[in-house]
Amino acid sequence: MKYKVSVIIPIYGVEKFIGQCAETLMQQTLKEVEYIFVNDASPDHSMEVLQEVLTRYPERQDSVVITVHETNKGLPAARNTGLQMAQGEYIFHCDSDDFVEPDMLETLYVEGVRHQADIVWCDWFLSFEKNERYMKQPSFDTAQEALKAMLGGGMKYNVWNKLVKRNLYTNYQVSFPSGYGMGEDMTMMLLFAHADKVHYVPKAFYHYVKLNTGAMSNVYSDKHKVELKHNVSRISELLIQIYGNTLEKEIAFLKLEAKFPFLLMGDSHSYRLWKEWYSEANRFILQNRNISGHSRWLQWCAWKNQFWLVWIYNWLFHIAYKILYR
Repeated sequence: MKYKVSVIIPIYGVEKFIGQCAETLMQQTLKEVEYIFVNDASPDHSMEVLQEVLTRYPERQDSVVITVHETNKGLPAARNTGLQMAQGEYIFHCDSDDFVEPDMLETLYVEGVRHQADIVWCDWFLSFEKNERYMKQPSFDTAQEALKAMLGGGMKYNVWNKLVKRNLYTNYQVSFPSGYGMGEDMTMMLLFAHADKVHYVPKAFYHYVKLNTGAMSNVYSDKHKVELKHNVSRISELLIQIYGNTLEKEIAFLKLEAKFPFLLMGDSHSYRLWKEWYSEANRFILQNRNISGHSRWLQWCAWKNQFWLVWIYNWLFHIAYKILYR
């Protein structure tokens, strides 16, 4: 079969979620789909749950590939394994704790072909345990406009609400940063940098499941910080190779976005990291109109060493977050 879409699904520790994820993938209205499940040495019963679901869809059997990592290599490496095996015209990444609407792949594929698009993106749902939010995405006529928006925080660079021509990965040797999982989806910006035509579909199909509503207050581990800084620096350097200094301001916005969470952690060590990371970007703080005014104000306070104001903001922010999403 000539596959129109290859779906890559990394699996690790998702026995509570993979059943719903796999069900919604098997129920896609598009028939010419290749499913590549990458078992990243999952220690739980995820694969047993997956196999039980697959037995209910014998018509998909020949289109399902299951590959195994003998040791846990992390999400970026699992994505790369899937890319190496994929045969479809387009690539779609689905995280195994999320789920999708039944017409997602067909709608995005038809729109991609109709508009001869290298990349198609859509809206998505942010799904909590008791409620769900519709996450509207912006529309752009060119890939560079979309790229600038992603760098500035005006558009999400998530990989899972986008359908990407496989030849963008192969022609430009784009892969995910093995060993550096925090911020690995910034790789999507490289694909936009190489894309010709892009297209936006104003409808939500993907449900991004966020059951841990306290995640905003989680402190990054030292490993996460190393990974994040590696990925920000990697993307910045690669974009400079492509565009020169044309995107200097937008790349500065990306650096500011990367270190912004340090201001929400409420401790002196995190504040010190904010000051140390990418200080050259600070002069652009007030220029990014893609982010809220209070976020610009918070960063400005940090730049001017007014961390007592940052602390007060942080305290009020977490109280409001707990009330809204408890």
